[in-house]
Amino acid sequence: MTRVASWNVNGIRAAAEKGFFAWLSEESADIVCVQETKADPSQLSKQFFEATDSAGAPYSAFWSSAVRRGYSGVAIYTRLEPKATRNLGIAEFDDEGRFLEADFGDIVVASAYFPNSQEAGARLGYKLRFCDAVLDRCDAIVAEGRHVVVSGDFNIAHEPIDLTYPDANKENPGYLPEEREWMSKFLALGYADTFRRFHPGEAGLYSWWSYRMKARERDIGWRLDYHCVDEALMPAVRSVAIRKMVMGSDHCPVIVEFER
Repeated sequence: MTRVASWNVNGIRAAAEKGFFAWLSEESADIVCVQETKADPSQLSKQFFEATDSAGAPYSAFWSSAVRRGYSGVAIYTRLEPKATRNLGIAEFDDEGRFLEADFGDIVVASAYFPNSQEAGARLGYKLRFCDAVLDRCDAIVAEGRHVVVSGDFNIAHEPIDLTYPDANKENPGYLPEEREWMSKFLALGYADTFRRFHPGEAGLYSWWSYRMKARERDIGWRLDYHCVDEALMPAVRSVAIRKMVMGSDHCPVIVEFER
């Protein structure tokens, strides 16, 4: 069984002070995808490169950081040694540290931090270009006869059940029609939202809460974090979970387990 965890930590240095490495050890996932690291490896202490699981087995850490310091960035912690890691190979996305994949041979796992489309859709065009680039990369992997897992913060609440107040957010980033349409297209083209497959039609399941108005305390949230897999891998998925009680960020970890 392979367990993949994903967490937008909203700054990995801040998360470390709030128990990130204790959680990492306790969760003991085989692969941990991290988003919004807001750090370059050169800025980090040894603690960030010497993480272990609950049995003391070491994690290797791989990073894709933004050119702009303190912004965006993704990472992968893994107990399984990848054959290679790579970005998308597109400067406008790689310069913001948006995507990092680890190649495990028959399967590729990617940590992805999808852009926020921002107020009035100011970056909607950029976001949709990134979305299409991720889709193209997934299609290329599947065309090679391999599986793909895209784990991360998609910054999209796909359906009305994926946020507390859908009607009030129709013009807000993360719930714009164009974003939701792209997500529908992605899923229709051979990919599965693993969590929704296990919880069809079930509302009130969120992974992000605003820091304002005691939103988390009141459970006023959005489901923005996903593990999406190619349809051929979906029959191997055995469990999915949202670790709602794990604190340390405005997001919480999401987990998927599959036979491999």
